[in-house]
Amino acid sequence: MKKIEAIIRRTKFDDVKDALLAADIEWFSYYEVRGVGKMREARIYRGVAYDTSSIERMLLSIVVRDKNVEKTVQAVTKAAYTGEIGDGRIFIIPVEDSIRIRTGERGDIALYNAEQEK
Repeated sequence: MKKIEAIIRRTKFDDVKDALLAADIEWFSYYEVRGVGKMREARIYRGVAYDTSSIERMLLSIVVRDKNVEKTVQAVTKAAYTGEIGDGRIFIIPVEDSIRIRTGERGDIALYNAEQEK
Protein backbone atom coordinates (compact mmCIF):
# COMPACT_ATOMS: atom_id res chain seq x y z
CA MET A 1 0.00 0.00 0.00
CA LYS A 2 1.07 3.57 -0.64
CA LYS A 3 -0.06 6.96 0.55
CA ILE A 4 -0.10 9.54 -2.20
CA GLU A 5 -0.03 13.16 -1.13
CA ALA A 6 -0.66 15.69 -3.86
CA ILE A 7 -0.40 19.44 -3.44
CA ILE A 8 -2.31 21.14 -6.25
CA ARG A 9 -3.79 24.49 -7.25
CA ARG A 10 -7.19 25.19 -5.70
CA THR A 11 -8.53 26.00 -9.15
CA LYS A 12 -7.70 22.48 -10.37
CA PHE A 13 -9.30 20.62 -7.46
CA ASP A 14 -12.59 19.78 -9.23
CA ASP A 15 -10.71 18.52 -12.30
CA VAL A 16 -8.49 16.30 -10.15
CA LYS A 17 -11.44 15.01 -8.14
CA ASP A 18 -13.28 14.07 -11.35
CA ALA A 19 -10.15 12.39 -12.75
CA LEU A 20 -9.72 10.32 -9.58
CA LEU A 21 -13.35 9.22 -9.66
CA ALA A 22 -12.96 8.27 -13.33
CA ALA A 23 -9.91 6.16 -12.33
CA ASP A 24 -12.05 4.34 -9.72
CA ILE A 25 -10.33 6.07 -6.80
CA GLU A 26 -13.44 6.79 -4.78
CA TRP A 27 -12.07 7.72 -1.37
CA PHE A 28 -9.58 10.37 -0.39
CA SER A 29 -9.19 13.23 2.06
CA TYR A 30 -8.39 16.80 1.14
CA TYR A 31 -7.40 19.88 3.02
CA GLU A 32 -7.00 23.55 2.26
CA VAL A 33 -3.35 24.40 2.91
CA ARG A 34 -0.95 27.29 2.47
CA GLY A 35 2.66 27.06 1.43
CA VAL A 36 5.64 29.05 0.30
CA GLY A 37 7.23 28.48 -3.09
CA LYS A 38 8.70 30.21 -6.11
CA MET A 39 5.30 31.32 -7.35
CA ARG A 40 3.84 34.42 -5.74
CA GLU A 41 0.20 35.34 -5.96
CA ALA A 42 -0.93 38.94 -5.88
CA ARG A 43 -4.21 39.84 -4.21
CA ILE A 44 -6.13 42.84 -5.49
CA TYR A 45 -8.30 44.67 -3.00
CA ARG A 46 -10.02 47.88 -4.02
CA GLY A 47 -7.67 48.31 -6.94
CA VAL A 48 -4.48 47.85 -4.93
CA ALA A 49 -2.31 44.75 -5.51
CA TYR A 50 -0.95 43.09 -2.38
CA ASP A 51 1.86 40.55 -2.61
CA THR A 52 1.29 37.55 -0.40
CA SER A 53 4.12 35.37 0.81
CA SER A 54 1.99 32.24 1.07
CA ILE A 55 0.12 30.41 -1.66
CA GLU A 56 -3.29 28.74 -1.25
CA ARG A 57 -3.31 25.10 -2.33
CA MET A 58 -5.21 21.86 -1.79
CA LEU A 59 -3.56 18.81 -0.22
CA LEU A 60 -5.01 15.48 -1.25
CA SER A 61 -4.26 12.42 0.87
CA ILE A 62 -4.97 9.13 -0.91
CA VAL A 63 -4.13 5.61 0.33
CA VAL A 64 -4.20 3.00 -2.45
CA ARG A 65 -3.13 -0.55 -3.15
CA ASP A 66 0.22 -0.91 -4.91
CA LYS A 67 -1.54 -1.87 -8.15
CA ASN A 68 -3.41 1.48 -8.18
CA VAL A 69 -0.46 3.79 -7.54
CA GLU A 70 0.43 4.56 -11.15
CA LYS A 71 -3.13 5.19 -12.34
CA THR A 72 -3.70 7.49 -9.35
CA VAL A 73 -0.52 9.46 -10.06
CA GLN A 74 -1.41 9.73 -13.76
CA ALA A 75 -4.94 10.95 -12.97
CA VAL A 76 -3.64 13.68 -10.66
CA THR A 77 -0.80 14.68 -12.98
CA LYS A 78 -2.98 15.02 -16.08
CA ALA A 79 -5.83 16.83 -14.33
CA ALA A 80 -3.63 19.26 -12.34
CA TYR A 81 -1.30 20.19 -15.22
CA THR A 82 -1.26 23.76 -16.53
CA GLY A 83 2.37 23.93 -17.64
CA GLU A 84 3.08 26.92 -15.42
CA ILE A 85 5.18 27.26 -12.28
CA GLY A 86 3.08 26.26 -9.28
CA ASP A 87 1.28 23.20 -10.67
CA GLY A 88 2.17 21.31 -7.48
CA ARG A 89 3.92 18.21 -6.19
CA ILE A 90 3.11 14.53 -5.65
CA PHE A 91 4.69 12.44 -2.89
CA ILE A 92 4.45 8.65 -2.63
CA ILE A 93 4.90 7.23 0.86
CA PRO A 94 4.90 3.55 1.91
CA VAL A 95 2.07 2.44 4.23
CA GLU A 96 2.78 -0.48 6.54
CA ASP A 97 -0.78 -1.47 7.39
CA SER A 98 -4.39 -0.33 7.36
CA ILE A 99 -7.19 -1.39 9.69
CA ARG A 100 -10.92 -1.06 9.14
CA ILE A 101 -12.23 -0.09 12.56
CA ARG A 102 -15.72 -1.53 12.06
CA THR A 103 -14.63 -5.08 11.09
CA GLY A 104 -11.03 -5.28 12.23
CA GLU A 105 -9.90 -6.20 8.68
CA ARG A 106 -6.24 -5.46 8.03
CA GLY A 107 -4.15 -4.77 4.95
CA ASP A 108 -5.40 -4.13 1.41
CA ILE A 109 -8.89 -5.43 2.10
CA ALA A 110 -9.39 -2.70 4.71
CA LEU A 111 -9.16 -0.08 1.95
CA TYR A 112 -12.05 -1.33 -0.19
CA ASN A 113 -15.07 -3.60 0.11
CA ALA A 114 -14.43 -7.17 -1.07
CA GLU A 115 -17.72 -7.10 -3.00
CA GLN A 116 -16.32 -4.34 -5.24
CA GLU A 117 -13.49 -6.63 -6.43
CA LYS A 118 -15.87 -9.06 -8.17
